[in-house]
Amino acid sequence: MSRVLDPLPGLRTWPASGPVRAVALVLHGGAEHGLSAVRPWNLAYLRMVPLARAVAAATARHGVEVRLLRDRVRGWNDPEQHPVSDARWALARIHAERPKVPVFLIGHSMGGRVALRVADDPAVAAVCALAPWTPRGEPVEPVKERRVLIAHGTLDRTTNPAESHAYAERARAVASRLVRFELMSESHAMLLRPLAWDRLVRDFTLDALGVTPMPVWSRVPDQRLRVPL
Repeated sequence: MSRVLDPLPGLRTWPASGPVRAVALVLHGGAEHGLSAVRPWNLAYLRMVPLARAVAAATARHGVEVRLLRDRVRGWNDPEQHPVSDARWALARIHAERPKVPVFLIGHSMGGRVALRVADDPAVAAVCALAPWTPRGEPVEPVKERRVLIAHGTLDRTTNPAESHAYAERARAVASRLVRFELMSESHAMLLRPLAWDRLVRDFTLDALGVTPMPVWSRVPDQRLRVPL
């Protein structure tokens, strides 16, 4: 028996302090297959709560509204690609509520793949993919003319750092700017050095907003650039 999906995904918001200049949309991880509902206590979703909160704390005064999407189900589920549909729903809602405001996508694991897939939305200006799931053949066309930052822990055994490196090599030809680096001594869950990941995403958001340039953009994105944050 097929499961009836929840009618809508969840969307938690941390408001900006004053006029909204940009929206940071945060996307959590999941699994290749699975129709079980993503509840607020799901671990992949919970992992992104402190990260979203850290971004909001650093950027709210600059006019950034942070939204954390909670998918209807935990699986990618080809060919349905449920989290892609959920992310496009969230983007449509942002369009309606914040017209003409740029969107910065921040995704982890499966959420990183989703962020790279939906980057073709006209509101998206920049993408930050953390330990993304980028299997062979993942299309790079959606990140055309977008700023893309990809980071992978050197100890990751869940998603393959070599695959995100291969994706970055292909995507560099179409992205307006792309850098990929590896975070030393970190695994997939981003729990060994959480403050480093928070700092990375905070700096990415402030850079995308044009407040503070991110030093890593000025470094030569040559092969596996390793940055000991």
